[in-house]
Amino acid sequence: MFTGIIETFGKVTALENHKGNLELWISSPISAALKIDQSVSHNGICLTVVELREGMHRVTAIEETLTKTNLSKLRVGDLVNLERCMPANGRFDGHIVQGHVDQTGECLSVKEQNGSWLFEFRYKPNLQNIIVEKGSICINGISLTAFDAVDDRFKVAIIPYTFEHTNIQSVGPGTLVNLEFDIVGKYVARLLKMS
Repeated sequence: MFTGIIETFGKVTALENHKGNLELWISSPISAALKIDQSVSHNGICLTVVELREGMHRVTAIEETLTKTNLSKLRVGDLVNLERCMPANGRFDGHIVQGHVDQTGECLSVKEQNGSWLFEFRYKPNLQNIIVEKGSICINGISLTAFDAVDDRFKVAIIPYTFEHTNIQSVGPGTLVNLEFDIVGKYVARLLKMS
């Protein structure tokens, strides 16, 4: 389980296609502290560390992951948000994030607002994912609060710290981002559908 509070970002150093899978090498400040078989959130996607080298780690994304996320769009040099799993005795600063991306969304606009940024995103509502006003949304692994939420779009406000310390700084109109909707909302929607 994750909280959506990004620890750092890494840089894609190599991408290798192997039998329908995508192998990603990431260099980051936390790579040296990772262990083989450890789960780490990469742009909001829970991936398993399968190999370590000095200052780098390798993860594998399978076809299912590539279909539902923006990983296939990554290029060498791109920044990736990283978060290790929350320790059992850790603080819960964000919201419950599973690292299971529901779908991608598209950035519609970015507006700078005297020291903060306003982002608007659109998503396909036909996948039965919901978002509520002032509810939690996870964008590329970042726990954020949504507002101006309507059927297929919402906005988020980004403070300077988040802008500087995550890859939201590289998101602009037309960029695809990974979206994980709030787990509580997904359970409520499922229960209502069953009744």
